[in-house]
Amino acid sequence: MSRIYNFSAGPAVLPLEVLEEARDEMVDYKGSGMSVMEMSHRGKVYAAIHEEAKQNLRDLLGLTDDYDVIFVQGGASLQFAMLPMNFLGEGKVADYVASGNWGAQAIKQARLVGQVNVAADCEKEIPTRMPRDGECKWTPGAVYAHITSNETISGAQWKNLPKTEAPLVADMSSDILSRPFDIRDFAMVYAGAQKNLGPAGMAVVVIRKDFAAAGNKALPTMLKYSTFIDKDSLYNTPPCYSIYMLALTTRWLKKFGLANMYRRNVEKAAKLYAAIDASSFYRGTALKEFRSDMNVTWRLPTEDLEAQFVSEAKKVGLDGLKGHRSVGGIRASIYNAFPTEGVDALVAFMKDFEKKFG
Repeated sequence: MSRIYNFSAGPAVLPLEVLEEARDEMVDYKGSGMSVMEMSHRGKVYAAIHEEAKQNLRDLLGLTDDYDVIFVQGGASLQFAMLPMNFLGEGKVADYVASGNWGAQAIKQARLVGQVNVAADCEKEIPTRMPRDGECKWTPGAVYAHITSNETISGAQWKNLPKTEAPLVADMSSDILSRPFDIRDFAMVYAGAQKNLGPAGMAVVVIRKDFAAAGNKALPTMLKYSTFIDKDSLYNTPPCYSIYMLALTTRWLKKFGLANMYRRNVEKAAKLYAAIDASSFYRGTALKEFRSDMNVTWRLPTEDLEAQFVSEAKKVGLDGLKGHRSVGGIRASIYNAFPTEGVDALVAFMKDFEKKFG
């Protein structure tokens, strides 16, 4: 069997050495006589995995003792509701940025709970983009301000993360740990695991303890951040295998180095954008100053050509290139684990396809 180049937006490519290590430990994890999927989440063997996953994230993000790392099932979509349920009470307002589909989804859920001020709205703009400096109209006294750091569908990314007076919260599902940032600027960041952290099944939440402590105490137990903090994400059975894979993936990233990963991500994206810009056949869909390093999006002259592009690419081992159903076009998701060789293969295919059909 030969592995393809998987450009899927999520679940997405995982590091090969991580997959191979998981394969080797699948049936008998470190002499325990059982798989991680079988062992008790209360046992010492799993406890060491759980602790490593948290500590790797703490090391990579440079977390101080006033932050906690928790693992919450339900992915980022549950966080769209859980965040306002904890903090957006009666008489309070939260600021949100509508920067694309996922920002809009977060707003939709928050409005079911309380008052939302849309601080900036560029959701439907074409070419796609993020708000410019000074464009956001933040609310004095807002209980929190929410952004989506990278819009997976539109291919737009905040290059300069904002600073706000209100506690800043970010959905970083598609670019967490792809570049360094100062966690001290945030009260909370969260990310669905299935792009840069591991397999699907949970969200990682990094939350400042004082922010969490202000959450709604009247919520059901499993909807309170304080429950996950107090019980070390072990109030109920956590997604143990997903956490194990996260531990392996973050161990791999620590070895590679976050700064080195950022340089490689920028270089990979630059190769694709250069191929797009050098052609009149391909047209990038995000403004250049907001182009994502994780999700490169572009169009061809017709939808028929786009369908043919996706079909022909798949035949040569370049899969997952079809754009999101809501916008069409082409999308290459090139997360941390995506190899440079795959980008080179796609660029070569793009040039060949343009020669044939351009």
